[in-house]
Amino acid sequence: MKKEINKKELVNKSKGFISEFKTFILRGNVMDMAIGIIIGAAFSDIVTALTNDFINPLINGIGGAEVAGRIKIYGGQYLNWGDFLTSVINFVIMAFVLFVMLKTVNKIMTGNKKEEKVEEIVKTDETILLEEIRDLLKKKK
Repeated sequence: MKKEINKKELVNKSKGFISEFKTFILRGNVMDMAIGIIIGAAFSDIVTALTNDFINPLINGIGGAEVAGRIKIYGGQYLNWGDFLTSVINFVIMAFVLFVMLKTVNKIMTGNKKEEKVEEIVKTDETILLEEIRDLLKKKK
């Protein structure tokens, strides 16, 4: 037997789903994340331009090596080691900038409070034994 689909239940479920989706989308975290992704993509283009237009020519000029290097392998195929090196440089720059930004934001969020160092008290055997005796005496009273 097929289960009959109740149209009201279906409409209510879809309204509930849409309502949940609206709540999810309008949360601040999701909007912040979307803005971060857009800014990150734009920043990625800037870093790529920096690497291609400034860093690679400096490497070419100093070392005499071409960053857009290729190694020919069998069958007319090439290994584009220069493109890989450029991607690695882009990654390192992006990771460094994100690290500095995160460190700055964390410092701002904590209000530049230095963490208080809590000294850990190391208990000797004598101290532990004396504490046990104290606890036993408390129990007797």
